[in-house]
Amino acid sequence: MREMDVIISRYSELKAQNIRCILATVVHVDGSSYRRAGARMLVDEYGNITGAISGGCLEGDALRKALFALDRQENKLVTYDTSDEDDAMIGAQLGCNGIIQVLFEPIDYTDANNSCELLRRVAEQEVPMAISIVFNLDKSRKQHGTVLIADENHAVASKPIPDNLNKALLFKSKEVINEGDSCFGELEIDGEKHYVFIQKHQPPVNLVLVGAGNDAQILAQQADLLGWNVTVTDGRPTHANKERFVGSCQVIVAKPEETLENIKIDNRTCFVLMSHNYNYDLAVLKLLLGKTEIPYIGILGPLKKYERMLNELADESIEVSKEDLNKIHAPVGLEIGAETPAEIGLSILAEIQSVLKNKNARPLKQKTEPIHDTTANQFQKITL
Repeated sequence: MREMDVIISRYSELKAQNIRCILATVVHVDGSSYRRAGARMLVDEYGNITGAISGGCLEGDALRKALFALDRQENKLVTYDTSDEDDAMIGAQLGCNGIIQVLFEPIDYTDANNSCELLRRVAEQEVPMAISIVFNLDKSRKQHGTVLIADENHAVASKPIPDNLNKALLFKSKEVINEGDSCFGELEIDGEKHYVFIQKHQPPVNLVLVGAGNDAQILAQQADLLGWNVTVTDGRPTHANKERFVGSCQVIVAKPEETLENIKIDNRTCFVLMSHNYNYDLAVLKLLLGKTEIPYIGILGPLKKYERMLNELADESIEVSKEDLNKIHAPVGLEIGAETPAEIGLSILAEIQSVLKNKNARPLKQKTEPIHDTTANQFQKITL
């Protein structure tokens, strides 16, 4: 389950019991940090924490700040400087060398558009969304907090904010969704400066496992831990059933030619052909060819199997385009010395993640630049 889903679930429990809570969100990072902007945690009035805003170094002090803001019932921005190795109060001492801005927002259960309700609306969508959080580095000024969520076409929900601010956030939200990643903005309205974190939220990855063997069971469990939506399809009801694939995994019993009839495909739908039946996998591969929205097709088995598939497709005068060849990964997975089903699952998921993020999956120690793109931390001027 994704972290946001865990927070929303906990929020629902607290709301049902009328237990006060507060949402903490990392809204900006200057330098290095274990968690980036968009990391969240929910704190209830008894000090219980759900989620995380760091690797554990900030949570202790953040808990105290959260309870204080909860008692005051007002949004509060707190700055943490983890570059100070001698700061025993924070207890960072990790050498992160980052300045982290954390916004605390007490939750009003009577407000249908409180921050957690807005996050719930985002999590329910199956399209990319933008979450706008407005804050002020001048801590004496009002901290608006999470004010607007939007898709590429319009605002889905928002809190009362000035019209000019609303228009600017909508304009930038569409740009973030269509052209890039999350961004930080700076704009001035009626002489007052506002800082904005617009977070791009992607729907979960949809992983379709063609084949319901024992290795697919393990891979489905691993993908579920990542918060991905998993679908398993196989022609054998003895293998494809809810007794073998528990949890939220969707299980479909279908002939290979029927595989796509009950599966919605988008640009975050990835396929792994692992039925251990050559003809079954080949039949499904034929269905996937030419589906431009699919970003990844993995085929379990040796290279000879894939070469045989390509030869048979050529014999049937089925042309495999360059685009399809680029998205097919056979043998599936990264080379990490995987032997067991769990290790193979790890290599497959890591490869899918690298493809979706457009990364080359090299060791981080080979990077000469920072792990995260520091230029993305800069505030962009937003003009009205």
